Amino acid sequence: MSKAELVRRYIFFIVGLFVNSLGIALITKGDLGTSPISSIPYTLSIGFTPSLGMFTLYFSLLLIVLQLAILRKNFPKEFWLQIPVSLGFSYFIDLSMSLLSFVHPQSYPVKAVFLLVGCLVLGFGVFMEMAANVVMLPGECTVKAISTTWNTDFGKTKVAVDVTMAATAAVLGLILYRELTGVREGTFVSALLVGAIARTFNKQIGEWIQSLLSVKAGVDIPEQTR
Repeated sequence: MSKAELVRRYIFFIVGLFVNSLGIALITKGDLGTSPISSIPYTLSIGFTPSLGMFTLYFSLLLIVLQLAILRKNFPKEFWLQIPVSLGFSYFIDLSMSLLSFVHPQSYPVKAVFLLVGCLVLGFGVFMEMAANVVMLPGECTVKAISTTWNTDFGKTKVAVDVTMAATAAVLGLILYRELTGVREGTFVSALLVGAIARTFNKQIGEWIQSLLSVKAGVDIPEQTR
C-alpha cells in the first residue's frame, strides 16, 4: 500500500468517525434510547457531570484493557491506535451533541424520525470505517479479540456483545435512576438497522469507494454493528 493511499484511507476513516458520531448524536437526540455501544456511556452521562463523549472515552479505554486481558501477548501492535482514535471519536461525539443542542423533539413521530435518520447516518459512518480498513473502534476490536481467542463467529459475537452492553446499561439505569433511561426501543431498532444499512451501502457503492481508495474489491461489513 502506497503512502498516498494510506493517507487517503486515514482521511476517509476520520471523516467516517465524525459521521459515526453524528449518527449517534441524532439517535440520542431522538430520546428513544441510543445505540448499544453507546448505551452504557449515555446512561452514565444522564446523571453525572462528564459528557457523553468523555464517558465514551472512559468506556473505550476500559474495552482496550479488556482486550489486553483477553489477548495478552497476542495483542496486535496496531490495536494501540485505538487510543488516539478513541480520543478523536469522543471529541466528535461531544461536538455533534453540541451542534444538535437546539434539538428537543417532543412528539413520538418526530423522535422516531430522528432515530431513523440517525440509524441511516450511523450506518453510513460504519460503512466508511470498515471501507477505510485501517483501524477499528474499541467496540469492534473487542469483538475481534473475543472471536479470535475463542474461535467464535464475528457476527454472532457482535450480537452477544451488543446485547450484553444494552442489558448492562438497563441494569445501571434501574439502579441509578429507578427507571430505564439509556435503553429503550430505539436501542433495539438501531441494533437491527445499522448493520443492514452499512451492508447496503457496501453493496451499492463499496466497489466504487474502494476504487477511489485504490483497492479493487469491496469490504465485508459485519452482520451487526454499534
